[in-house]
Amino acid sequence: MTISLIPLPYAQDALEPHISAKTLEIHHGAHHKTYVDKLNAAIAGTPNADKSVDEITKSASGPLFNNAAQTWNHGFYWHSMSPTKTAPSGALAAAIEKDFGSLDALLEALSNEAVNHFASGWAWLVVDGGTLKVISTHDAGCPITTDVNPLLTIDVWEHAYYIDQMNKRPAYVKAVLENLINWDFAGENFDRGTAWTYPA
Repeated sequence: MTISLIPLPYAQDALEPHISAKTLEIHHGAHHKTYVDKLNAAIAGTPNADKSVDEITKSASGPLFNNAAQTWNHGFYWHSMSPTKTAPSGALAAAIEKDFGSLDALLEALSNEAVNHFASGWAWLVVDGGTLKVISTHDAGCPITTDVNPLLTIDVWEHAYYIDQMNKRPAYVKAVLENLINWDFAGENFDRGTAWTYPA
């Protein structure tokens, strides 16, 4: 099957003024699309041609892993944000209180992980062994290769923010955490108890 570049779950300008339409045009329409195109080229005519992005990500290595994992990571990242402000609720809100003490403490942990991550990568809120944790992965690193369940992510590759914030990663992270986090998506991932799957 052919892996698709999934559409953004909102209009290209929907995250303004925090993330510009120009950033999403390039980030989604060029960066994410390139990963998808390279993945499709790499799997054509191979046993991976009939596998999902998730399956390839979990089994591949080298350039094949990089393109599959970045396809997955970006799809997950788009859904981790929302133009409509949300808040944790239900079981997720209770888990945040239990494991971090407060939402503010969780947001501080996510900010520290994202801002201080060296070079390119991703900051994640995950469930690990029944406990909420904040982690980061380098480059194309993807949590679905381990036993954790990712709930949301922040992309800290420079192309995620350079057009809008230049080299000011802290300003980008602050804007995402304060205005764009899709807690409804995180709650769905928490309640389901298994990792999100990249749409076929």
